[in-house]
Amino acid sequence: MRTWLLPEYIEDMLPAEAARIERLRRAMLDLFERWGYQLVMPPLLEYVDSLLTGTGHDLDLRTFKLVDQLSGRMMGLRADITPQVARIDAHLLNRQGVTRLCYAGSVLHTRPAVPDATREPLQIGAEIYGHAGVESDLEVLRLLCRALEIAGVTDARIDIGHVAVFRGIVHAANVGAELEAELFEALQRKDIPGVDQLSRTLERSTRDALMALPELYGGPEVLAIAETRLPKLREVAAALRTLKSLSRTCAVPVSFDLAELRGYHYHSGVVFDGYCGGVAAAVARGGRYDEVGRAFGRLRPATGFSIDLRALAGAAAAAKPRAPVLAPVSNGDVRLARAIEKLRAAGEIVIEELPGHERHRAELGCSRTLVNKGGAWKVEKLRT
Repeated sequence: MRTWLLPEYIEDMLPAEAARIERLRRAMLDLFERWGYQLVMPPLLEYVDSLLTGTGHDLDLRTFKLVDQLSGRMMGLRADITPQVARIDAHLLNRQGVTRLCYAGSVLHTRPAVPDATREPLQIGAEIYGHAGVESDLEVLRLLCRALEIAGVTDARIDIGHVAVFRGIVHAANVGAELEAELFEALQRKDIPGVDQLSRTLERSTRDALMALPELYGGPEVLAIAETRLPKLREVAAALRTLKSLSRTCAVPVSFDLAELRGYHYHSGVVFDGYCGGVAAAVARGGRYDEVGRAFGRLRPATGFSIDLRALAGAAAAAKPRAPVLAPVSNGDVRLARAIEKLRAAGEIVIEELPGHERHRAELGCSRTLVNKGGAWKVEKLRT
């Protein structure tokens, strides 16, 4: 067996891709900082009891687990950073007011989230804790739109749903937990015949509402249609008002899907996915998840989003790489050392050519060189 082969769906990032991802990571963290989000860096692994708290079963199967040799307890390699950030807000910062946090790091999945995806995505995101109103949902959506804009992706769009629409309908009809789970699965698959079969024992108004959900997909006009086709329930009406507010704030095209129940056992309100040209799967996911704070023993409303940085960077407009400047090794030449330092301070890449490797010069990708003209070091075009 070749010892240098990596596991399936695990791969190295070579210089061009790594540089593209790192530029985007820096730009986004700078963006988040300007909006008042403070950076946190949770550990790569922690006890499973904490890592999966409040996430239901959504992350359990995606999490690699191992036994801690020091304590004997089960530990997990994080499959999502968001629950860790919620733990930090709940038990380490312990603030009473609004907290804005951001993060960036690797996560690990037992299986690819979508076909041919990496099992080691790079996740970057931003979260707001301590505010339950639509204003914080509006803020994170505006921030996501700005992040997609600075990435330079084409055909960006956001799909928005609200889990309270389905939840309000089934709870008002006193649907049992088992049937609720079956209806949830059918709606996730957009299985209209399945929803029809499962809802036959329910009242006509409830059944009609459930059958309508998969058809309520499209632009903002869908929300007006939903008001006429769905029951006049307080929870449903509040969800539709929130969605209307969100439709007016995004700087990219928005569509609505009232049967979108991703993270149903994790999210508590708005859910949204960000897409861009060149990538079939969502590059960003987010929404409101107020119940996670309760699971950590400190109820804190929360909303935010995470971005698959690697997928987004692959779809982003490629920046023209800067060609380095080739320089001789300074070897005590003070003027040459100063010239090199001045160029680097100005943002230039300067590579000192080590002796004996002149024949490999082309591999460095340099287009200019430092030459000594009359005792002064100047940059000139490199002759090949």
